[in-house]
Amino acid sequence: MANTHKTDGGRRIQSVEIALNIIDVLQEEGQSGVTDLARNLDHSKSTIHSHLRTLEDRKLIVKKDAGYRLSLQILSMAENVKNQVGNYDVIKSQVDELVDETGEIVQFGIEEYGKVSYLHKAMGEQSVETVSQVGMRQPMYSTSLGKAILTYLPEDRTEEIIQSMEFEAKTSETITSPTELHEELNRIEENGYAIDDEENINGLRCIATPVRDGETVLGAISITGPSSRVTDERLHGELAEAVQRAANIIELNTKFS
Repeated sequence: MANTHKTDGGRRIQSVEIALNIIDVLQEEGQSGVTDLARNLDHSKSTIHSHLRTLEDRKLIVKKDAGYRLSLQILSMAENVKNQVGNYDVIKSQVDELVDETGEIVQFGIEEYGKVSYLHKAMGEQSVETVSQVGMRQPMYSTSLGKAILTYLPEDRTEEIIQSMEFEAKTSETITSPTELHEELNRIEENGYAIDDEENINGLRCIATPVRDGETVLGAISITGPSSRVTDERLHGELAEAVQRAANIIELNTKFS
């Protein structure tokens, strides 16, 4: 019988956790060997080797030189996840159009496990690189995407997420309390869009608006750029209009698809 241990959420299978931890390390490191994995995960080399053999048999990892890396099958799994979002093609199209229009970073995110998870990201010719990438999760309280989604979730879900948050001051502008966050969500509801004013990364400003299907929040779409280009006038004018227009197109296509 597989080793299990009990947590507040119920029983968890240790062997599955080890396998998933290996995948996490390979995702971070790109490639790693048995010795390094054993040290990083605090397990014996024989235990790690057994799990690697299993993952290799399932074609989820590939042995290369003295180490292992994730296989291209992971890409296939990721594409299948994207295809489960019924309006993904429309989302991608609108994100790409906003990039052409603004020249900045445009992203679409959804809520998962109380955080915002990036579904699609595209970059313009003059955009600056950010740490965000498809599949990554970021806090909802410090990102325009997260705050836009949080504003329009069912009230009980919003409160559940806020109560579970561990606030961290990523910059001097970051919201660090439930009271501040509630005040911000009220402003977002009045304006129809959310702003990240250098709250997640110094020097970057973002604007996002929710994408809804009736009372259901599908996600949010955002535009990000350096504060030197994203002035107040541009933020509340051109970019606010552009991101709301894109959200509306996605909503209409979702409604009539």
